[in-house]
Amino acid sequence: MLALVDCNNFFCSVERVFSPGLWNKPLCVAGGNDGIIVALTQEAKDLGLKRGDAVFKVRELIEKHNVKLFSTNMPLYASMSKRIVSILKKSFASVENYSIDESFCYLDGYESLVSLEKYMREIVQKIALYTDIPVSVGIAPTKTLAKVANKFAKKYKAYNSVCVIDTEEKRRKALSLFSLEDVWGVGKHSLKRLNDYGVFTTMSFADKTEAWVKNKFNLPIVNVWKELNGEPCIEISEHIYKQSICTSRTFGKMLHAYDDLKSAVVAFASSSARKLRQQNSVTKAITVFVSSNRFREDLPMYINSYTEYLACESADTLEIVNASISALERIYKEDIFYKKAGVILSDISKDNVMEYSLFDNVDKKQDRKILMDTIDYINKRYGTQKIHLGIEGGANQLWIPKSDNRSKNYLTDINDILTIKI
Repeated sequence: MLALVDCNNFFCSVERVFSPGLWNKPLCVAGGNDGIIVALTQEAKDLGLKRGDAVFKVRELIEKHNVKLFSTNMPLYASMSKRIVSILKKSFASVENYSIDESFCYLDGYESLVSLEKYMREIVQKIALYTDIPVSVGIAPTKTLAKVANKFAKKYKAYNSVCVIDTEEKRRKALSLFSLEDVWGVGKHSLKRLNDYGVFTTMSFADKTEAWVKNKFNLPIVNVWKELNGEPCIEISEHIYKQSICTSRTFGKMLHAYDDLKSAVVAFASSSARKLRQQNSVTKAITVFVSSNRFREDLPMYINSYTEYLACESADTLEIVNASISALERIYKEDIFYKKAGVILSDISKDNVMEYSLFDNVDKKQDRKILMDTIDYINKRYGTQKIHLGIEGGANQLWIPKSDNRSKNYLTDINDILTIKI
């Protein structure tokens, strides 16, 4: 058995921790230059707001109901996430962190010592006591069923934050009530194909024979089917490992000068390289894309991209940045005002299956790898961007997205430490 611990409305809950007066009040977190709602509380949903809403379109509704709007603050959310994972790792022998607000805890052997449901409820209370973050727990024999159980724990208060699927009867009842489009691993394309074959419910999909599923679908969907039937076969790494990595931003202000645009692209390339190393991967293809403001019809319109290929796969920030600059030089035009740019890493493979090339002109690759590992370690310990390339510029670059409603970094910046008036 295993448990999925999922933080409820995580971004919003973190904001409420440091603004207690906002509990039970409508709250939203915006991303993308404060332009899109990326997280919201149930109170905000009850007003008609939805994730993905453009802020300017619902501004009147937000102001009418005094909805508190925050800018995304990833350093604060990541720091709180680290604290929750620390609690879990002290409570379980094996924990896999799946995302910033989700972790799988392995419960094998615990059932002979404690009631799993009671023990996980104590974990919920401990997390609430130490961090004030509400969490929901789904317990089941597979990760996919644990996801299903977690949805019920989050949706129905009667479960008191913990839902357990530990019998065949509970499994069939849960799947009969669970929407097929919400099943972990079933994307839009797979859902459409299932519908085309006359499969519209989770239970009807789970009741198909293994031979039928293997004949119609690829391995990932077969694994989903097995997991729905109680057979564990999905490793977290299968979901974390990405075949492409993209870092892009819509700029806070339109950029015209080449140096300003280059600083943004270098920052995106550095971020992508760091993500690449985090999943122990290397890339061979680096694509840079740029675009003007499509809403400014009074200005020239321009969209372009270019891909540079490395002689040898790499996760070296310096190599990836140099390739990005080379690609940008090929597509930059002086008479354009740029509103967005990005870097995409593709042709990705694991770093333990690298193919070397006689034409690779990078010297001391092992020393460079040690350098990258050292920089990653320092940035992880002392904060992202503590060490970065000078060409990226400082925190006041023109391309930095808007974050007018961003809360302070209470947990990571001594200058923003929370003060309490008594």
